[in-house]
Amino acid sequence: MQMVHKMFPNYFIPHGHCYLWKPGLVGLHVLSDALIAVAYFLIPLTLIYIVNKRKDVPFDWVFMLFGSFIVCCGITHIMEIWTLWHPNYWFSGFLKGITALISLSTAAVLVELIPKILAIPSPDQLAVANVALQNEIGDRKQAQEALSELMLELEKRVIERTIALESTNELLLQENRDRSLAENSLRRSEAKLLERTQQLEKTLQQLKGTQAQLVQNEKMSSLGQMVAGVAHEINNPVNFIYGNLIPAEEYIKDLLGLIKVYQIYYPTPAPEIADKIKTIELDFVLEDLQKLFSSMKIGAERIREIVKSLRTFSRLDEADMKKVNIHEGIDSTLMIVQHRLKEQPKRPAIQVIKEYGDLPQLECYAGKLNQVFMNIISNAIDALEQMAQQGHSTQGYWENNFDEHLHKTHCQLLKIRIRTLLVEGKWVQIRIADNGTGIDSDAIAKIYDPFYTTKPIGYGTGLGLAISYQIIKSHEGYLRCVSELERGTEFIIEIPLKSQNHQQATCSKKVFVKL
Repeated sequence: MQMVHKMFPNYFIPHGHCYLWKPGLVGLHVLSDALIAVAYFLIPLTLIYIVNKRKDVPFDWVFMLFGSFIVCCGITHIMEIWTLWHPNYWFSGFLKGITALISLSTAAVLVELIPKILAIPSPDQLAVANVALQNEIGDRKQAQEALSELMLELEKRVIERTIALESTNELLLQENRDRSLAENSLRRSEAKLLERTQQLEKTLQQLKGTQAQLVQNEKMSSLGQMVAGVAHEINNPVNFIYGNLIPAEEYIKDLLGLIKVYQIYYPTPAPEIADKIKTIELDFVLEDLQKLFSSMKIGAERIREIVKSLRTFSRLDEADMKKVNIHEGIDSTLMIVQHRLKEQPKRPAIQVIKEYGDLPQLECYAGKLNQVFMNIISNAIDALEQMAQQGHSTQGYWENNFDEHLHKTHCQLLKIRIRTLLVEGKWVQIRIADNGTGIDSDAIAKIYDPFYTTKPIGYGTGLGLAISYQIIKSHEGYLRCVSELERGTEFIIEIPLKSQNHQQATCSKKVFVKL
């Protein structure tokens, strides 16, 4: 409100008092200011019209700035007429201040634009440039005419040369036809030779595979018979020893009881007997003898378990499909490789984690299936030994399924996990996983190829997984490998509970080889 009162005070007198309100003088100022204001308002409209019509006018924004400046000047002249009767001198001064700022801005912009405006060519310069362009156009026309004459001459020469080339080209085409016929004949001969070579290579590869499988079959058949024979021969004396341990232990207990009775009724033995008791340390013998028989009994039981595992693993008497407990086959395989699972000088012990499901008996070739377990578990042990020798540690591919303790110690433990479960009530699934270094995708695509191996020379023949694949296929099942570098490997075996085909499989028998 104070600003409004300052702009519209009541204590000033109108500017007309300065002219003594003479009608002629007042009318002159009013007419002059009005005409100047009209001119100031018409000039910006003219500038806007020019800029809209001539889009190529440079610095069009300067015209807008000029228009603003001129409009402000027109408003000041209107205020001159207004203040003749109304003393609003503060408001008039405020408008003049705005006009001054716009005027100064316009002047400053014009100063900056002077070099650019001076750089715009004058009409005389444009005329000189136009004359130069006309001269250049004339020179180019002359050059074009000369070029046209030259082109005509070249066309004549090209026609003559083309005729000569066509005759030469016909000769070359004839030569090319003859050469093409010879090349086609050569290609057909090479294709036939290559096809024949591929067939021979394929046949040779099949022969090598068949020969290796036959050799392995013969070796493993002999080995299986030998294992079964050794197990039988060991079983007889072990059963004899184990059977006699029980009465022998009872006899020893009776003798020890008799000695205690003698000690009760004859507490003071003869000097010679006392010396003998002291020499043989009778109290220690009485205490240790029972432990000795207990250890002998445990050892005999251990031998019986090993013999049972050997007989279960070989299964020479089960050539046809039979219903068996699959867990017994896995346990017998683990018993065979138990010496490899123990702690070694260059690595810690390998922990085997068994997660057996509730499975019915599986109809299968038990001996061949044990052979598959042996190949896969042996490969897992080899992978863990290789990782331990290289000093690597991984987070197993299946680590999340382990309990918290194993998860915290996965870098220190070498582990093999064996899971069994029943899928949809029709399939038995066996999953054998390790926390080794894993297998890359390129190798996974070839692991079932005969003679393919990633192990050093002398550590595998490359037949184990190939034969295992054929064995599982003969069971109408599936063998899959899931692996990732630095996260371990898992082999998944799926076999139907009841096979639809009871014919003898053509794959190899009991081949215990390392990849």
